Amino acid sequence: MAHYKATYLGDLRTNVTHIKSGTQIITDAPTDNHGKGEAFSPTDLASASLGSCMATIMGIFANKHEITLPKFHYETEKIMASNPRRIDSIKIHFTFEENTLSDEEKLKLERAAKTCPVALSLHPDIKQEVSFDFN
Repeated sequence: MAHYKATYLGDLRTNVTHIKSGTQIITDAPTDNHGKGEAFSPTDLASASLGSCMATIMGIFANKHEITLPKFHYETEKIMASNPRRIDSIKIHFTFEENTLSDEEKLKLERAAKTCPVALSLHPDIKQEVSFDFN
């Protein structure tokens, strides 16, 4: 079980502390929603969590199945909707630095990523567009 403590700092900003590690995250409302946009917004964190979760699950899967997972990076794009204001879609593009994986391993990693807990927890109306570039 994760445990967090948060403080509203004023001016649409919060400070969230992860109790076990002491790590802190500052959030700020985006400029298109009355904020300064000087930190991640709460919806940014939700979108970033999806990519981080997928990357983590691919790492766990690779370790469990003795797959040498090459270094990779990913970019996340969040698209907002209005009426009501909410996340409409999240686009994530994974780029692997070298192609050392078999076609079967690639497919298994893609499937593992798409079944991460965040992906399965997001509302089904949020479109998740995930792509993989294995070079």
